Amino acid sequence: MSDFFRRLRTLVASMLLVGLSVPTIAASAQTLPNHVDLDAHEDVFDASQIGAIRFLTTADFPPLNFRNGQGELVGFHIELAEALCAEIRIKCTMQSWPWEQLPTALESSQGDAVIAAIAVGPDTVEKMDFSQSYLKFPARFVARQEGQLRSSDEIKNKVAVREGSAQAAFLAQHFNNLEPVPFDNEVEALEAVKFADVDRAFVDGMRASFWLNENPDCCAFDDGPYFSNDYFGAGLTIAVQKGDDATRRAVNIGLRRLQENGKFTELYLKWFPVNFYD
Repeated sequence: MSDFFRRLRTLVASMLLVGLSVPTIAASAQTLPNHVDLDAHEDVFDASQIGAIRFLTTADFPPLNFRNGQGELVGFHIELAEALCAEIRIKCTMQSWPWEQLPTALESSQGDAVIAAIAVGPDTVEKMDFSQSYLKFPARFVARQEGQLRSSDEIKNKVAVREGSAQAAFLAQHFNNLEPVPFDNEVEALEAVKFADVDRAFVDGMRASFWLNENPDCCAFDDGPYFSNDYFGAGLTIAVQKGDDATRRAVNIGLRRLQENGKFTELYLKWFPVNFYD
């Protein structure tokens, strides 16, 4: 397991606990970057080698995968898996497992694929294979909107960051003309922008999108997005059993088709109405 995704799960949950709601209302159509290789026109797989895909996920990572008030397993990942299976006409099931047990469950054939933000890294590629990346988490600047409080000379070039974060390290490496101002978490960093204590914030785009959804008249994304596999990871993929090329091939074909026909964008904007790529 990657510390990045473990921290991401914890931070998203903490942002929701302080009052940021889980978005579920579709936003207007927007353009998203395609992380799936649309030039890979391989479009044939042997369904008889698969039969069905048993997806494994967790129930504690909103808005990706979680239980709603009725106890139903819902979220972006749930609907993405359903759409993928419908697209390639393969029967699928979905089971919820504790996060720590997912690799073992996959390795012991309790499921065929994991859609739960398992990071691609040296410790995981030895145990499982991965689909193409379908969603990456860029870093974004957040600034006050035009007409709000303007930056004074005292705070010009001061940028709020979460202390010790990958975004703080990226800022220090690539924007040495800016002065980082550390905060304990993203919410505090964003609130500093809202009240003009700093000029901007440089934070994880996905987490910032939740906050912006709750503060639409205050602030907006400014410049970017900034992607870096080294700093922010390779993004979200679907893990399959080691050597299960048939399932991985089918998943990749399904992901590419969903990107091409616009279904992926529709699902993304349903669960992330403030586009953290735009």
